Amino acid sequence: MEYKRADRVSGVLQEEISLLVRKLKDPRIGFVTITGVDVTIDLRYAKVYVSVMGDDETVRAQTLEGLYSAAGFIRRELGRVLSLRRIPEIAFRYDESVERGARIDALLNSLHD
Repeated sequence: MEYKRADRVSGVLQEEISLLVRKLKDPRIGFVTITGVDVTIDLRYAKVYVSVMGDDETVRAQTLEGLYSAAGFIRRELGRVLSLRRIPEIAFRYDESVERGARIDALLNSLHD
């Protein structure tokens, strides 16, 4: 398997976006973890997957709303830090894999007992 440029860029974007999210002062954004970034092959678009601390649906919705409003700032800061010709447009998505994994773990534990 080839190691593609999009894979390298997605790794760098994940690191840089997680640093930038920590600097945000929006009260809607709580404890957020960037779990992954998928970048298109042409490097124009990036889906940023986030995990939010807390089970409440309204907390997740507020956090995603805050991240969407900060997307322009994050993109501008990425342009200053990274040496890419074009900074990808960012779309935030909630990552449900953590919850799904916890649910499966609980089911397996209940079967074991």
